[in-house]
Amino acid sequence: MTDYENAIEINGLTKQYDGFNLDNVSFSVPKGSIMGFIGQNGAGKTTTIKAILNIISKDSGSVKIFGLDSVRNELEIKENIAVVFDELPLHDTLSIRNINIIMRDIFRNWDEKVFFGYIERFGLPVKKKTGQFSKGMKMKLQIAIALSHNARLLVMDEATTGLDPVVRSEILDIFLEYLQDENNSILMSSHITSDLEKIADSVTFIDRGKILLSGYKDDILENHGLIKCTKEDYSRIEQSDFISARISDFGVSVMVDDIKTAGLKYPNFISEKTTLEEIMLYYVNQAKGEWS
Repeated sequence: MTDYENAIEINGLTKQYDGFNLDNVSFSVPKGSIMGFIGQNGAGKTTTIKAILNIISKDSGSVKIFGLDSVRNELEIKENIAVVFDELPLHDTLSIRNINIIMRDIFRNWDEKVFFGYIERFGLPVKKKTGQFSKGMKMKLQIAIALSHNARLLVMDEATTGLDPVVRSEILDIFLEYLQDENNSILMSSHITSDLEKIADSVTFIDRGKILLSGYKDDILENHGLIKCTKEDYSRIEQSDFISARISDFGVSVMVDDIKTAGLKYPNFISEKTTLEEIMLYYVNQAKGEWS
């Protein structure tokens, strides 16, 4: 593989469907990092991932993985990536032993020892049919498969949805272990923003097929913030200074993308730190301006 700076590089990705468009999507996943890809259900996360993986054809734009064109170099790329979806894409009648035999024939770099090491670590039954596995067990099995052929890029599509907090925490720890190798990278699509706050280096936020925000997580959290005030005081805030405003019986909460400047401009208002979930909510309602 060539030397590369970004594990994934997307420029101007467009895909039109009846009733939904991916609209000029551009972002990059730096090598050796984990990017959280966040947005509501139906925002375009899965469509973007399918376009990255060349499962669907794009109308325009470019996708590079490891610095290589995702279409021209598809076979080389797919030998070095692993994908985990929210459902196990294997037949229910297969056992873990069956799956090992299948994967051994698919991936040149399949490592049986690593695979069964993860199986033992996760406490998964080797002889039992996977159709009898719980959702958490199926997810652990997918991750064991994903991490057993020396993949340099792990792509996760809503993989932690529906899992209990203990299983999610265990899986997040494994991802952090995987990133100890600086050649490894992760793109993790999720609407569970608390998981991404724990482990993501950067965040890209998509809504209705458009990228609204992309950058380093710590910078996004440091720059954004909430200003809280009365309805009367709210009228003094210039509309160009905020993303959107949440109005309730108790007052108004205003999301800004430069909390330091806003604090200087409106020194008598209360300012607070925010979370990725709150940022996502206020950006989703940006077109409305005001919401409740």
